[in-house]
Amino acid sequence: MATRSYDFSPLWRSTIGFDRPFDLAESAQRAAEDNYPPYNIERLGDDRYQISLAVAGFSPDEISVMAEHNVVTIEGSKPEKAYRGISTRAFERQFNLADYVQVKNAAFDNGLLKIELLREIPEAMKPRRIAINGAAPSNVTQIETKAA
Repeated sequence: MATRSYDFSPLWRSTIGFDRPFDLAESAQRAAEDNYPPYNIERLGDDRYQISLAVAGFSPDEISVMAEHNVVTIEGSKPEKAYRGISTRAFERQFNLADYVQVKNAAFDNGLLKIELLREIPEAMKPRRIAINGAAPSNVTQIETKAA
């Protein structure tokens, strides 16, 4: 009997800050269908990430980066011209972000689009220590109980 092995690497490559890869199986399937433009996702620190897309042949005004509710969408389109050797077809690439991951900056350098991401958890959502008072208040009295 032959065994099947599944490649779950697309689940990790197209998501940032998630620890639940199986929740994203559908989006990973779509991401595996088209691999243009190539990209890398790097973890720069505990709460810092960077997406790098290889977009040679495009200029910054031909690329748009849109961030809205846990999704970053990068689109590129170029006027019809005959280029040889450099792929300049239109593209749209989406990356799912975990809660509280924000796009902080996007820069274009030598054919690479670099998008910096930062996870900022609001103070109200961070764990906090609750002080325990040492003595019970003096105005508390026990209610009488009856045996059943």
